[in-house]
Parts: sequence; C-alpha cells; structure tokens
Amino acid sequence: MLAYIVEVYVKKEHIEGFKKATIENHYNTVKEIGNYRFDVLQSKKDLGHFTLYEVYESEDAVSAHKETPHYLKWRETVAEWMVAPRKGIKYDVITPKDAGQ
Repeated sequence: MLAYIVEVYVKKEHIEGFKKATIENHYNTVKEIGNYRFDVLQSKKDLGHFTLYEVYESEDAVSAHKETPHYLKWRETVAEWMVAPRKGIKYDVITPKDAGQ
C-alpha cells in the first residue's frame, strides 16, 4: 500500500470551482479498484490551501487512476486555477497493512 499527500494552492476566485471539480473526482476515484482512500481537505486558515490524501493498493493502481477519464478531466479543469503546480509526496504505508484495518 502507498499513500500520496498532494498540496494544492488555489487562486481565490477559483476556490468553489476547484472544490466542485475535486469532489466529482473524489466520488469517481473511490470507486476504482485499488483505491482505498481519497480525502479532500481544506485549510481553515487559508481557504485556498487544499490537501488531497490518497491511498492505493499499488503503483499499478496509481497508474490506472492517472489514466481515468475523471482524473484527466479534473487535471485539465483545475490546472489554471492553481497558484503554483500541485506538489505530491509519496509515502509507504506502515500501518494499517491492509485496507480492512
């Protein structure tokens, strides 16, 4: 299992549009085989700061996600709304060891 924490800073005028597009991406991503979590978090201090917390079964599941129509649509839709390119950091999951824990 592996996790990604993706930091996104969104221009003020696009915050609501970003939320809508990201929620749509979330609902489709959590249906994917190999996806265990896709949380969308918004900072209380800076409303334009979002964190996406994603957990996948494997690198293959991540690769498959990045080829889905809903991810490609999200990526294209939100690209110009960001203050800077999103930053993702990959982590190994230490515990829980499987999706059922």
